[in-house]
Amino acid sequence: MKTTSSQPSSLTPAAVDLDGLLRRLHLPTIRRLYPELENRAEVEGMSYRDYLAILVTEEVAHRSETRIQRATRKASFPFLRTIEEFDFKLQTAVRLSLLGSYLGPELVSQGRCLILGGSVGTGKTHLSVAIAYRAIQNGYDACFTTAAELIDELSAAAGKGQLRKALVPYRQAHVLVIDEVGYLTYCPDAANVLFQVVNHRYLHKKPMLFTTNKPLSQWGRVLHDPDLAEAITDRVLERGRFIQLRGPSYRTRHLKDAEKEGDPTCA
Repeated sequence: MKTTSSQPSSLTPAAVDLDGLLRRLHLPTIRRLYPELENRAEVEGMSYRDYLAILVTEEVAHRSETRIQRATRKASFPFLRTIEEFDFKLQTAVRLSLLGSYLGPELVSQGRCLILGGSVGTGKTHLSVAIAYRAIQNGYDACFTTAAELIDELSAAAGKGQLRKALVPYRQAHVLVIDEVGYLTYCPDAANVLFQVVNHRYLHKKPMLFTTNKPLSQWGRVLHDPDLAEAITDRVLERGRFIQLRGPSYRTRHLKDAEKEGDPTCA
């Protein structure tokens, strides 16, 4: 049996609708850049391979940036912060090296979890957003919510018999951030609906990040069920850790600095 090898088309370049083909292949960046790069290639004597490599690299970079932007919007962060912006000199209770396994792909591949505790303004939400954003940069998606929003939504859905549907986004996201556990008063079934999320993610080894202003020993009172609260923290910490942040609030430290400047005893 005679086989035929794949050969380039015998069409002449003038007969090819390059713009149309690039549109059909969904390569908008190459379509936008190739005319300008063509002129540069002629001037610089660029090889065919280098010309193609530059175009493909730009296309991949643009797609990556577009994906990151889309995933960041979908995550619903209250603000965007990066790990590079965190002031480890001011918040000495945590070191960058301590967070190494949370900033790489192993956060998702190993289903690592983290609870960040501390008083108001110590950087808990900043760190949780930064870790989730790094996961997005590593190719994953994330979902950010407050404990109050999650519990209220799931409790209302349960009352309508729609809990299974409401759980989907919290179960499916590669990385889930649940912010501000303990800040507000929750409905009586808070522990039950939160456990529905935590247990599913625990069984499927999906990472969870929590921030809280309450000691873990008080989660039972906060969630109205000590046994379920213990089951929640037990599952989260099996593949995770608790980090207690300390120090003054980032938000009001400028006021303390101003007071020191105006106090003659501090001179």
